[in-house]
Amino acid sequence: MLGHGAGGGVESPDLVAATNAARSSGLSVALMEQPYRVAGRRSPAPATQLDAAWVAAISHLRDEPFNGLPILTGGRSSGARVACRTAGETESVAVLCLAFPVHPPGRPETTRLDELDAVDVPVLVVQGENDPFGIPPDGTNRTVVRVPGTHSLRNRESVANAVSEWLRTMS
Repeated sequence: MLGHGAGGGVESPDLVAATNAARSSGLSVALMEQPYRVAGRRSPAPATQLDAAWVAAISHLRDEPFNGLPILTGGRSSGARVACRTAGETESVAVLCLAFPVHPPGRPETTRLDELDAVDVPVLVVQGENDPFGIPPDGTNRTVVRVPGTHSLRNRESVANAVSEWLRTMS
């Protein structure tokens, strides 16, 4: 299951590329549009509400179409943060982070690395090499792939290649 960022929906170029790469690898993909977007609001709900909606959606997937299947979670930017924060609760087997916002632009002292560091399953971070939100370091269970671009990750081919290669190593 993949989720969108705070300012966009599931049609963002990097989510489309990751979805296509996963499907080409034989995986089923569910895209999660957060309730605040469905309601027509632009501003994201608080993290606790985002996380609760995410956990509820995955619970539904486990009961119905993905029953008995391992679930990999992820998303872009804010969606990546949600996937990291809930990886344990959702029993995710791996996490895909597209454009993980390490810190707000220009404020590297306000780091969110603890959310990435708390994930103890394999994590792929695909990050624009000029992302003003920062670039996380590799970690114990974390692979970071830098691709051309910024936080928007508009280079679909680079994103798709990174995701496809990582998925090959997961099987």
